[in-house]
Amino acid sequence: MHLIINGEPETIVATTLSQLLAALDYEGEWLATAVNGELIHREDRDDHLLNDNDRIEILAPMQGG
Repeated sequence: MHLIINGEPETIVATTLSQLLAALDYEGEWLATAVNGELIHREDRDDHLLNDNDRIEILAPMQGG
């Protein structure tokens, strides 16, 4: 599937947002995710189906200062 992830085109084999996060090795309690500009809550990621050319934004905390 062709997706735009944080502004970069990617080809990923995932059908749900939670599968995408696992494939990209995003882990942890605190992640913010949006698909096509719509915030997707953590509890909804397993059920949120992805489509070709969806725009995914993933925000994760960064260490450092």
